[in-house]
This record gives sequence, C-alpha cells and structure tokens, in this order.
Amino acid sequence: MSETSGDAAAVLHHKKGAAFWITINRADKRNALNGEVIAGITKGFRDAHDDPDVRVIVLTGVGDKAFCAGADLAQPGKAFAFDFSKPNGDYADLLRLAAGSTKPSIARVNGACMAGGMGLLCMTDMAVASDQAVFGLPEVKVGVFPMQVMSLLQMLVPRRLINEWSLTGEPFDARAAQAAGLLNHVVAPADLDGKVDWLIGRIVDKSPTAIRRGKYAMRAIASMSFDEAIAYTESQIALLGMTEDAKEGLKAFAEKRKPSWTGK
Repeated sequence: MSETSGDAAAVLHHKKGAAFWITINRADKRNALNGEVIAGITKGFRDAHDDPDVRVIVLTGVGDKAFCAGADLAQPGKAFAFDFSKPNGDYADLLRLAAGSTKPSIARVNGACMAGGMGLLCMTDMAVASDQAVFGLPEVKVGVFPMQVMSLLQMLVPRRLINEWSLTGEPFDARAAQAAGLLNHVVAPADLDGKVDWLIGRIVDKSPTAIRRGKYAMRAIASMSFDEAIAYTESQIALLGMTEDAKEGLKAFAEKRKPSWTGK
C-alpha cells in the first residue's frame, strides 16, 4: 500500500502478521518530512485502527541512514510554509492523532532522528534504536525552534535536557537518548529487526481490550491530580472487569491455559 502517486511512494504501508508497518520511503532525502510523508503516516495510523486484525503499529524509515531527518529543507519556501487561515497544521494533527491512538505503536529507529523526526519518535509508545542512530533538535541552526516537538518531549524527558538539546541544537547518541527516556532498547544494527519482532511478540499475545482501554485511560489521567486519577481509574477497572477479555483471562488463568482473546 502507498499514500502518494508518482514513481515512488513517499510512505509504504504493509501488514506483517498482526503488525502494521508504516515506512517513510525517501532514502535520498534522509526520509525527510514533506506533505506527502505526513499524509502517508496519518493514513497509516488510521488504516491500522480500522483493521481489527492489526494489534500493533511500527513506524520506521527505509535504509540504514535515517529514521527521519526532520522537515525537507531542500525546498525552503515549503518547509515551514503554513496556511494561516487554518488554526491547526497537518504535522500537529498527526501528533494529535498518534496521542489519541488506542493501538500500541513502536518506533524502529534505524538511523538519524532529527527535528520533526524526534516528534515522530515521541508520538509512539515504545522505541527500539540502532546503536548507530543519532538524535537531535537542530532547529536553532536554521533560525527556527522545535515548537511542536516540545509538546510531546516535555512529557518524556527532564527539562534540563530539553533545554540543552533545543537551545544548542547539538546532536547526541543512542545511549544518551536511552538514558534520557526516549528509547526502550538500543541494539546493534544487525539486531534491530529481531528486537522489534521480539517486542511485537510480547504485545500481540496480550488482551487487545485491556491494551485499548488501558491506553485510553493512561492518556486521560496524564493531566489529572492523584485524587482525580484514582477516582477515574477505580471506575475504569470496574468497567474493564465486565469485558469478555477480562472474563476469558481470569478463566484461562484458573484453567492453566493460554487465553483466547476476542478483543471484546
């Protein structure tokens, strides 16, 4: 599947088992963002949610040089062009869409992850990176700032690190990214696909209902006080216990067998 016309699709979509893979396909541009890429990733997330057989979304880039190098600066007139009659932008809408996703997502970081690519990394639930990957927020070097990326980054990384990264624009390596909380796993390039498959396997055998409702609840309580969150979640666990998956999970545990999830 693809989400563009022409000789080469800007974004490739394909299913591999219960995983829906979204791959930025602009190796010659270091998988940089443009309108077609944003539209293709957006469509991928929507298609994945519309497919009941999809259990997890994987976001990556082609090749081994770049995950996503940020906005395509080769066309400077378009890189930061906005329709000021619109109150929202397409990239921001993609981050909103991913934030509201109820299917888990994994970033497969195969290379450079810069600027707007950092936003794509932050919008996923988990991330596995090559130990050769390089990260950064270099926007100040071209006279702009990682405005939209900060919306997600501030929920993952300590403020002091965000200050350094965004104010200096200097890159950092995969181990620093992992220590900061951006990555779950860092592996050798040859082990990247194996580790992604391992993580997918640890998701798809679990209850899709529990994951879906759990992701919804995690987002809901993110800005709540403890008193608000505990009141909300005590009602949510009661509702979750009424689902078919919860009943099946408890029954399977008692019968010492693997559960057969219905996703209901």
